[in-house]
This record gives sequence, structure tokens and C-alpha cells, in this order.
Amino acid sequence: SVSPQNFLKKNLSHYKTKMKLAIAALVLGSAAAFSPSTFGARQSTALFNGGHIGSGGMADTRNPDALNHEDPRKSISAAPSFEEYLKSRGGAPAPAAPAPAAPAAPAAVPSAAAPGSDGFQYGIYDGQKWDHDAKKAVYDQWDPTAPRSTLNFNPFETFGGNSPDASGIYPGENRYKDPIRGDVSFAIMMAEKADIEAMNANPKAGDAPGAPGRKN
Repeated sequence: SVSPQNFLKKNLSHYKTKMKLAIAALVLGSAAAFSPSTFGARQSTALFNGGHIGSGGMADTRNPDALNHEDPRKSISAAPSFEEYLKSRGGAPAPAAPAPAAPAAPAAVPSAAAPGSDGFQYGIYDGQKWDHDAKKAVYDQWDPTAPRSTLNFNPFETFGGNSPDASGIYPGENRYKDPIRGDVSFAIMMAEKADIEAMNANPKAGDAPGAPGRKN
């Protein structure tokens, strides 16, 4: 008869052997589950690239050749040209930039208004915007050798630190009107300053202190 001790040792040895086989099978199955499959990759590589495999076993599909396969899902159509692509997108090459517009013509100089019942005649820009362009128009018509009037004066000439209105009248004088001023900004002020400096550097003939058309 077999003693209980020998029976226990025999069965324990047999149990350990079965456990070792089960663990080994489990390890091999896990490794196979996580290893990448190469069957699909090699099959698709041979299909689309004629068997040309790059380094690492990967196919280069950046520019595949056209391929007509019996399975439409595996066919590769030829790449369209850039013009064909634009047409398919409903677009077209951008048109050429239009030619720059011609500069706007300077505003017409208004005519002088008729004198009032008292015989006084205001300047041509009376009641209108009295900006730098309007002053330049009056300056162009100014004749320093002719008597100064509401129609003949230098709009850039100051008197007592002040500038004249659209009729050549200074603040504090009879019939002075606060003018309708133009837009003001630093850039505009700098451009007007440069314009006035150019005029002063090239004064009109006869523009000298005491001239008939000057205030000073």
C-alpha cells in the first residue's frame, strides 16, 4: 500500500508540472497577441507598390502609381493636374490685381457770393469747410501786390498769433466768423506744416512785409 506521505508527494509533483505548462502557454499566447501582424502589411504593399518595400518593412505610398484593380476599392486613379484640381473645387486662378485708380480731381473752387445789402462781400469759402485744401485754393489766387480784401488775402498769414477766417478776418475784428474747420490729426498737422514751410521757402513775387495784399 502507498503511505499517505508518498501519495501526497506524488500528486504535488504532478500538480506543479501542470501549473508550469499552463503558465508557459499563457506567456506565449500573450506575446503573440501583442506582436504586430505583417500579413496585411505585406499583402497591401505588394498590391499598391509592386512589392517595393522601404526600410523597416514599410511601403512608400506618398506617390503611388495608378492601378486598375478588379476590386474598385483597391484601384488607384491618376492624380489630377493643378488646373483640374482647381476646376473640381469650383475655383480658378486669382485674377490679376486691378490697376490703381486715378487720383481724384481737386474740388472746384467756389465762386464769390454777391455782396450783401450793406455792400460787404464775404470770402468764397464763407459757410463752407475751411480746411487746408480750401486755404491753398485761396492762396493760389492771392496777389500780394493787389490791395488786401475778403477775396484777396493770404490765409496762412497770422496776426496777433491768430489765423484768419474764410474771409480774411481775424478774431476780435468786425464780421469775424468762426470757420468750419477740417479734420485734425497728428499726421494731417505734420503734412500741413511741411506744405506751409515749402510755401515760405518759395514766396510769391511781391510777398514782402508792407505789401498791399498783406496784413502785416
